[in-house]
Amino acid sequence: MVESASGREPAGADDLRFVVAVPARLESSRLPGKVMADIGGRPMLQRVLERCGRARSPRAVVLCTDSPELIEAAAGWGFPALLTSAACASGSERIASVVEDMVDLAGAPHERTVILNVQGDQPFIDPAVIDAMAGEFLRRGEGAEVLTPVYRMGADKVHNPNVVKTLVSADGRALYFSRSAIPHVRGIEPEDWHAHVPFWGHVGIYGYRASVLARWGQLPHSPLEEIEKLEQLRLLEAGIGIGTFTVEGESLSVDTAEQLEQARAIAAAGDD
Repeated sequence: MVESASGREPAGADDLRFVVAVPARLESSRLPGKVMADIGGRPMLQRVLERCGRARSPRAVVLCTDSPELIEAAAGWGFPALLTSAACASGSERIASVVEDMVDLAGAPHERTVILNVQGDQPFIDPAVIDAMAGEFLRRGEGAEVLTPVYRMGADKVHNPNVVKTLVSADGRALYFSRSAIPHVRGIEPEDWHAHVPFWGHVGIYGYRASVLARWGQLPHSPLEEIEKLEQLRLLEAGIGIGTFTVEGESLSVDTAEQLEQARAIAAAGDD
């Protein structure tokens, strides 16, 4: 469940238009073909698109992919798709390459269009989180360029490199993202770190104003992005702030064969 946002919406904030973009490709390096893997009788990507379609705030849910096969599949499920280059290095870059098309779908200027990036490997994404992100943009007004949800991480996830951690400032800004446990708790055994400081996990979805994505290709080279293999570090290294908001619980991202089996078990248990 998403924590409720409070506060009055800034004047004119309700002019924002929201579009969900789901970047996906078949040639995943760690788990090839995963987006079409069967989970409880439906391909994972279909589950993602359908869950995004349940959110109330977006004007459209669009697949962004370099695969004609995925475009054809999405059409069969009732979702539009945009063909991108196979050379895109990240989901954000893939969306940025077709941002003008999504601005057209939104029917609003770049600064009033918000793209909500949901990864194609999150088969149980909560539509309420998508709506909460839209609500945060409306509440925060012009100062919000990029937002992402975070959750309080359990002890079992702190040292798992497949789970991305977020270091958050007192005012809710993301200071850093890492596959390592951050912060380092000096003088304490690593297995006890969770008892001394809260660790925040990254849900893995982003909200961008279209004006940010439109200049993605002009952002400077990011050594941190290359080292951690986390695309959001390109923004932080370029001086673009990322705001956070808190949600309850995580959304499973399927990056490994083990996580795929976990997703299948969730579906089999009827918890999807």
